[in-house]
Amino acid sequence: MQTRNKVLDDVAQLMQNALGVAHGAKSEAETALKGLVDRWLADRNLVTREEFDAVRAMAQKAREENAALQARLDALEAAAAAPKDADPA
Repeated sequence: MQTRNKVLDDVAQLMQNALGVAHGAKSEAETALKGLVDRWLADRNLVTREEFDAVRAMAQKAREENAALQARLDALEAAAAAPKDADPA
């Protein structure tokens, strides 16, 4: 007595092969779509997140330096505008 049916084994093998092909097709479709989106974005001259973060860090540093220079300038102007203690006469 045979416990396994040959027809069912063949159908199961066929379904397994079909799933493998479907998985491969899905991977190829995802790769093709990713390439298409990457090309579309590159054509639009958009920046990457890394580039954006680098420019944002540079702008933050420039703002901090600008604030420090403004404080120094204000101190120098205040010192220049203060009356002199010593009278030259």
